[in-house]
Amino acid sequence: MPEISRFFGIVIKMFFDDHNPPHFHAEYGGDVVLIDIRTLSVFSGRLPPRAMGLVIEWATLHQEELLADWEKAQTQQELQKIAPLE
Repeated sequence: MPEISRFFGIVIKMFFDDHNPPHFHAEYGGDVVLIDIRTLSVFSGRLPPRAMGLVIEWATLHQEELLADWEKAQTQQELQKIAPLE
């Protein structure tokens, strides 16, 4: 699963040819969450509240890039790195 961004100990990844809805995986420590790109809602897992807030802030800034990477992942194309939250 390619890593597309990393910030404050949070790793953002996306699987190739993954199931719908369009989503990304965020990992922090031993926790993992799956977030719908279009609604930015969690549909699986959990993160600590502070990490979750940072992930949603980042995803809000990069929603279009996330959707573009999702489309690439569906056709096995190389994913683009997305700038970290600073």
